[in-house]
Amino acid sequence: MSGNKTKPTLKKAEDFLNTIEHPQKRADSFEILKIMKDVSKEKPVMWGESIIGFGNYHYKYKTGREGDWFVVGFSPRKQNLTVYLNIGFEDQLKSTLLKLGKYKTGVSCLYINKLKDVDVGILRELVEKSVSYMKKNYPDGFVQT
Repeated sequence: MSGNKTKPTLKKAEDFLNTIEHPQKRADSFEILKIMKDVSKEKPVMWGESIIGFGNYHYKYKTGREGDWFVVGFSPRKQNLTVYLNIGFEDQLKSTLLKLGKYKTGVSCLYINKLKDVDVGILRELVEKSVSYMKKNYPDGFVQT
């Protein structure tokens, strides 16, 4: 079975962020980079062309599909800042999300237009909860689902 197409690269996250043309999106991205570095205690790693991840773990599904992914990460997409949190929005983060501000969610993605739309302290708390959850539940960096 094949794994993820998106894999870690040797590109530098800071170099990638410096290519962002919009000054506010670039500044917001550097702020998220700082938060994730501080919280995860990991170095940023470029995953593919546009995702910055921190930490990593290996997963294996019952179907046999397996791969590697980052513990927490983000991507400054054209439409929004996409924050990847590997924790359930409905359960573990629901009460914290109520205090965040303006956002949307996907399966494990938090979509923010710009940082001034949210409480950055609450965003940091969400990142802390996600990192803590992954370290507690998957201390060996392996997830079997």
